[in-house]
Amino acid sequence: MSDVILKVENVSKLYRLGTVGSGTFGGDVQRFWKTKILGQEDPFTKVGQTNDRTSKDKADFVWALKDINFEVKRGEVLGIIGKNGAGKSTLLKLLSRITTPTTGSIKSAGRMASLLEVGTGFHPELTGRENIFLNGAILGMTKKEIQGKFDEIVDFSGCDLYIDTPTKRYSSGMTVRLGFAVAAFLDPEILVVDEVLAVGDAEFQKKAIGKMQQISKGEGRTVLFVSHNMESVRQLCTSAISLKNGTIFQNGNVARIINSYLEGDEFLHSGPIYRESNWKRLKYENFQKGVSIASVTRLNSEEIYGEYLELSIVLNECDPKLITYVGFHINDTLSRVASGIQILGALQFENHESRIQIDLGNLIDGDYYMTIWVGHVFNGNKYIDHDLVTNVVKFSLIRNTNYFPWDKEHWGKIRLNTASF
Repeated sequence: MSDVILKVENVSKLYRLGTVGSGTFGGDVQRFWKTKILGQEDPFTKVGQTNDRTSKDKADFVWALKDINFEVKRGEVLGIIGKNGAGKSTLLKLLSRITTPTTGSIKSAGRMASLLEVGTGFHPELTGRENIFLNGAILGMTKKEIQGKFDEIVDFSGCDLYIDTPTKRYSSGMTVRLGFAVAAFLDPEILVVDEVLAVGDAEFQKKAIGKMQQISKGEGRTVLFVSHNMESVRQLCTSAISLKNGTIFQNGNVARIINSYLEGDEFLHSGPIYRESNWKRLKYENFQKGVSIASVTRLNSEEIYGEYLELSIVLNECDPKLITYVGFHINDTLSRVASGIQILGALQFENHESRIQIDLGNLIDGDYYMTIWVGHVFNGNKYIDHDLVTNVVKFSLIRNTNYFPWDKEHWGKIRLNTASF
């Protein structure tokens, strides 16, 4: 038997904007006959309408998902990422059979448990104990099987004090704790988890990720994980898909897809030369006219194996009377500070160009972005700002040397000599 546990083929989901239904009984009958009986296109759909929440189109219908195809293998942890409105929750509802696809098919081999929002599957008037048995019954488990897992579920959730209290009196965090514990411990072959873990505290999120790792690696079960927390996706998932406007934008390697998602529309360029037409530049009221960055060229390859990053910076205008300063700081792919602000002063720009060398000796290996500032000094102690371009240079540092990595959000990502420990 193939180890594919979930297969999604040509799945699309159409929604009507505004009034539900075609507007007439005859129209509803016609739609049912065309789509369900004859297997044809919906006669009320406008061709080419896509799921773009920024669109001003006045069409009555929208494809929340369009032609989705992917497979998930047994034991795999699939991360699903994308902007708000990209179709992630709609996809999970289809996979969980909460709603049906307009076209296409979804085939799964095994029991599926879903945690899509706070209180999923819970009846607010029932106690936590009663909801555990209710959810177990919905998953097809016997009362004896549920009783065998009951103590583990309650212990993991931390809700033992309130287990005989109606869940309508639970906080959102308590509800998520109990809901996740039920979904994780009642032995589903496929566990579907939406962004609800963000409601829990740090301790619970750590426990939940550890449990999902145990489910996938130790027990060989499958997890579908939707989150906007890229660090959790990177830590937990073995593969990923990125959704954009209701379609699969990318599918495959987790690190590559996360980096592409975080870049967004800021990195439209390719190669070593970064030009101003592709930049997200910040302009403040106190920025002085007269000097701006036209292009930045990375003289190293994108993968840097040494200690230095070499750049060529070209300015649109350069007043020879000004002593030009260039400053920069470096972030990792999660927008955390990797290297604080550094200023290179008294640079000479010949024909508006200057080459600089930046020491990367203390950075640990990884992927980075650099923000560059240009200005000059007034009266010997006051910086005058001219231009600031965010995430203008992308590079990867690969040295594979022995070091002790120090990775803290406020300290940066630096390496320490192991000889000192």
